[in-house]
Amino acid sequence: MRSIKYFTVLAFAVAVTAIAQSPLAFPESPQLFETVAQLDAKMFGAFNAHDVDLLMSMFTDDMEFYHDKGGLTNREQTREGFAKMFGNSPDIRRELIPGSLQVYPIKDFGAIEIGTHRFCHKENGKDDCGNFPFVMVWRKSADSWKVSRVISYGH
Repeated sequence: MRSIKYFTVLAFAVAVTAIAQSPLAFPESPQLFETVAQLDAKMFGAFNAHDVDLLMSMFTDDMEFYHDKGGLTNREQTREGFAKMFGNSPDIRRELIPGSLQVYPIKDFGAIEIGTHRFCHKENGKDDCGNFPFVMVWRKSADSWKVSRVISYGH
């Protein structure tokens, strides 16, 4: 539990840094930008803690994940993919590249999040990292925000 809190705080700090450095923090919607940055930090705090249940709680039931190498997956396939990834790479972690976050409102729906993130794991005792662009569509319903679509590419 302590490590989950640590990773959540660390992910939040990275997101706050990204907000502060981002030239794309739109003055007309700074609150939306901050909301999505906090959601991103929470989602990837769960990813870095390898908490599949918390991670999946942030997706809609009808979510779709588009991956340039892995193809299209639904919610259950995405859950299985995360569980397999965490089992095969127990040290995998993700961080948002500072200054890469962009947030755009979607009228009467939610928001689009665009950015670049870095994934790292150990390979032969050294960090093996890659930076990859992504797009997430966040759906707002009542007081809840969840990801309905993910596009991950450039692998």
